[in-house]
Amino acid sequence: MSRTAKHRKSPQRTAVKHRGPRHRRPGPVATALQQKPAQVAAAAAGVALIGAAVSPAVAALQSSSSQPGGFDPAAVLHPPGSGVSNSTANHTRSISHHAGDTAPLAGSIARVKRQAARAAAERAARRHRREHHATVSVVYENPLRSISGLIPERIDMGADFGGTGPIYAIGNAVITNATGASGGWPGGGWITYQLTDGPAAGLTVYVAEDVTPTVSVGEHVTPNTVIANMWNGGAGIETGWAMPDSSSAESQLAEAGGISGGGPFPTAVGTNFDEMLQSLGVPAAPGFGAASYGILPSRYPTNWASMLGA
Repeated sequence: MSRTAKHRKSPQRTAVKHRGPRHRRPGPVATALQQKPAQVAAAAAGVALIGAAVSPAVAALQSSSSQPGGFDPAAVLHPPGSGVSNSTANHTRSISHHAGDTAPLAGSIARVKRQAARAAAERAARRHRREHHATVSVVYENPLRSISGLIPERIDMGADFGGTGPIYAIGNAVITNATGASGGWPGGGWITYQLTDGPAAGLTVYVAEDVTPTVSVGEHVTPNTVIANMWNGGAGIETGWAMPDSSSAESQLAEAGGISGGGPFPTAVGTNFDEMLQSLGVPAAPGFGAASYGILPSRYPTNWASMLGA
């Protein structure tokens, strides 16, 4: 049996309908305008009244901002003719005035703080100067401060003095020699000590002739330690810079000119030592300032007055 071709039906085309313009529903505002014209008129009148009330305040704000006095809350909140009492306006101005005072008050507090800081710095500086001066003045002290009848004599290898009484160390030191029977010096006394601090730290001092030692070798001493007693033996004492090995006076070394007990005097080393004593309050030797002989080695300080605060 032969197949019969099926005829497919073509889909029916739906006629496109022509639609007219869409009509939108009116909004609530439009509806209100259409239905309630009396209420709309009343609202417009209210807006006008608010504008009339705000306009003086805005005018007052603009005016006050351009005047030297600046912004005045009382004028803005209660403009002329607003019916607010003067007392209320004045109270508002008072609050504004006190609020404006905070800037000058802050400035005053800052000034007080600066003055206090300046005063504290000055006190600290004065304290530092006092402490510094005290430190300088106690590093070395006058070793002859308790000698009775002290007589400054000549400068030779060291500085000579007459008188009686206790002799102190100049500063903190270690005793390197201590004898009352040295044949090279009249009276036999020979005491040496090496300074351990101050501008002459490491240098050695001698005290010789009419002295009896009160210390021992190796002993640590201070400016308050009596190292010898001076007695009236006719020769007096001699004190000055000693050789590094403590064997004799520094002036006898070649580096200082090799000047011994025979002169010529004053030696440069003896003059330097007398200058240090003067900075500690010891009277100057007669003829101090005269031309000296020999050489002052470079390890000896020279500006004693400045170093010791004299």
